[in-house]
Amino acid sequence: ALVSVLGALRAGGTELTFELPDSDRQCFHQELERGLKFTLDYQVISGGHYDVDCYVEDPNGRTIYKETKKQYDSFPHRTEVQGIYTFCFSNEFSTFSHKTVYFDFQVGDEPPILPDMSNRVTALTQMESACVTIHEALNTVIDSQTHYRLREAQDRSRAEDLNGRVSYWSVGETLILFVVSIGQVLLLKSFFTEKRPGSGSTST
Repeated sequence: ALVSVLGALRAGGTELTFELPDSDRQCFHQELERGLKFTLDYQVISGGHYDVDCYVEDPNGRTIYKETKKQYDSFPHRTEVQGIYTFCFSNEFSTFSHKTVYFDFQVGDEPPILPDMSNRVTALTQMESACVTIHEALNTVIDSQTHYRLREAQDRSRAEDLNGRVSYWSVGETLILFVVSIGQVLLLKSFFTEKRPGSGSTST
């Protein structure tokens, strides 16, 4: 399997879109501290039935997540042990169609937008409440933009695939039309060139 090692992540994440060939598997590794939260979101953009196998293993080799032939999914988890976590995408069940897979790997809790927000006893002011609301709205917008971007890429892939099939079908129909036309011409020509038995003359 092709193994790619992600860079060190703290309270952040990474996004990646990669090609997954048929009958192949790609795994990614990340070292995480104990008690750290991570979220794995993935979606198949193109290829086959838009499905892929995915599983996640902890440093002890225990499978903490496994799904087969999924188009998209999200897996949040808080680590129980420190070490290298492995998450793999498998297309081994497919023998001829490769896939394009997108995943978003987020690590760590989101830091508070206001200082000492988690330790505050008093209620938030109107300005602070507005900042929190705007921040949440922006996060929603970012998620929506990612969703629509993936949908647009998926729809484009389907449209290109459909266009290719229509083109091949049109070429096939054109070839069949030429063959039928030539066959009809040859058939009609044979009707006019057919030799008929003539009346033989008797000689004395």
